[in-house]
Amino acid sequence: MVNKYRNINKNLKTLFLLLMLFAMSSLVSSASLSSFKPSFDSIESTIVRKEVFFNYLLPAIHKKNAEIVVLRSAISNGELNDKQLNDLANKYRIKTSISKEELLKVIDILPPSLVLAQAANESNWGRSRFAKEYNNYFGIWCFSKGCGVVPKEREETATHEVARFNSLEDCIDYYVLNINRSYAYEDLRQIRKNQRENLKVITGIVLAEGLGNYAFPGDEYIDSIKSLINFNQLERHDFLN
Repeated sequence: MVNKYRNINKNLKTLFLLLMLFAMSSLVSSASLSSFKPSFDSIESTIVRKEVFFNYLLPAIHKKNAEIVVLRSAISNGELNDKQLNDLANKYRIKTSISKEELLKVIDILPPSLVLAQAANESNWGRSRFAKEYNNYFGIWCFSKGCGVVPKEREETATHEVARFNSLEDCIDYYVLNINRSYAYEDLRQIRKNQRENLKVITGIVLAEGLGNYAFPGDEYIDSIKSLINFNQLERHDFLN
């Protein structure tokens, strides 16, 4: 009987916290929701921690995708001059002749479900040392001395560091750029291009198939990202994007 009342009390507490979170989300603008950094370690309820995590990241994800949509429109409508097109080609490491088609293949959105799932996976729901102290939510590495933070368990022969970022927005900017230009994710970009050409929604489940090179072993990593998306019903955010 005591355990029964404890469980009821726990569930009521969780419900109350979720209602408070919903109220905050309604009253506070999306832009300001990401202006403070929650202490994910201090949130005991897994359900609440997840929702706080998603609400913290989503404004920055939507902002980045909105910027990409505007840029894609400018490219499609011929609004950029040759210098601007060349600068974009250099930024996205396009080695072939610059064309509208090539630019639009690499300059495209990433579905929120995919970004949220990878961030949750790589940062342990915002509780990793690198997420808390250095705003690195995606396990991003860098390779020049002093570019980031040396992992405590790095092998003696390794030279990589874990990148540090000034803000969540800076981290998402780099993460999206990396997915959109690295040779390792060419498959993901081709899948995304096929979705567009077939007038299909660009979802995280579909694009996750192109993440085989993000972590080892690739197949297991893809399955873990898909599972995260499905279990947390994250694709609901893709259709609102």
